[in-house]
Amino acid sequence: MNTPAYISLRVAHIISETHDSKSLVFDVPEALREQFAYKAGQFLTLRVPHEGGWLPRCYSLSSTPLVDEPLRVTIKQVRDGRASNWLCQQLREGDQLDVLVPAGVFVPRHFADDFILFGGGSGVTPVLSILRSALIAGTGNILLIYANRDEASVIFAAELKALASAYPQRLQVIHWLDSVQGIPAVAQLAQMAKPFTHAQAYICGPGPFMDAAVSALQHIGMDHGRIHVERFVSLPEDGSVAAPAPVNTDVIGSQLSVRLDGEEYEVPCAEGETLLNAMQRAGLSPPSSCLVGSCATCMCTVERGSVNMLRNDALDAQELNDGWVLACQSVPNSEHLRVCFPE
Repeated sequence: MNTPAYISLRVAHIISETHDSKSLVFDVPEALREQFAYKAGQFLTLRVPHEGGWLPRCYSLSSTPLVDEPLRVTIKQVRDGRASNWLCQQLREGDQLDVLVPAGVFVPRHFADDFILFGGGSGVTPVLSILRSALIAGTGNILLIYANRDEASVIFAAELKALASAYPQRLQVIHWLDSVQGIPAVAQLAQMAKPFTHAQAYICGPGPFMDAAVSALQHIGMDHGRIHVERFVSLPEDGSVAAPAPVNTDVIGSQLSVRLDGEEYEVPCAEGETLLNAMQRAGLSPPSSCLVGSCATCMCTVERGSVNMLRNDALDAQELNDGWVLACQSVPNSEHLRVCFPE
């Protein structure tokens, strides 16, 4: 399997957003602009130095691709978080940082719909990118429900206030503060979401908050296909994941049919070989990032045949039931297999 190629970028600015969160603004040279083109809701993987090694960590882009502004990720400092503490305390403007090109599938296909957005804590980061893009490219109404411990923890408070003032007919921002209102219950979230049953929902934040938001939307009858959840887990340290066992590419175990970017391909897959590796070996470039089953960038649906997933830290039970798999971790179980990537 191809190892992801990190690119060194200069940190142009570091912005203190709250007492425990900072935004990193990157200087992307003109020659790399095309590689670092991105969609609202995507993330960057940063390679953070730690004890002589490296920690890969995914951080969502809080900038929007629809205006001419620099690449920006926003990081909340986590207690005992090895990467977030180094990034918030040790990194300086002008430093170089190794970065993977943007990835992720927490991305609206279009902005024609209304949107209901749930952000919990630093989970507002990709949500803000989607919100701003929808205001620019769409004409629908947007409701943001943004939950935090207290007022001091609200990231982008001034920016959200300015956006709500600039788009009073289209944008409503509801700030939910645990210190004032307690932890939001499913029934409370459902009541606020009722007018947006028809909308597209994007949810990012702590696990319990996201679970409550999903339950609330299911309670009001929102179609599952309209509910989109971004779940991040800490990636393993570089070198800590065992390399996949070698496969004999002369022994073909399955014939793989692939729909990718609107095109159809036929790919031979060796016995024990992952779908991603087989596609890369055939010269295709399917979306991928972490390669360890944690980021969901390589998710695709199985339309014929079956696979065995070696590892899965990204897909929930409903997604698995709907046929989604991770190409980087899926080994064919059947002689003929067909998969489709999102378009």
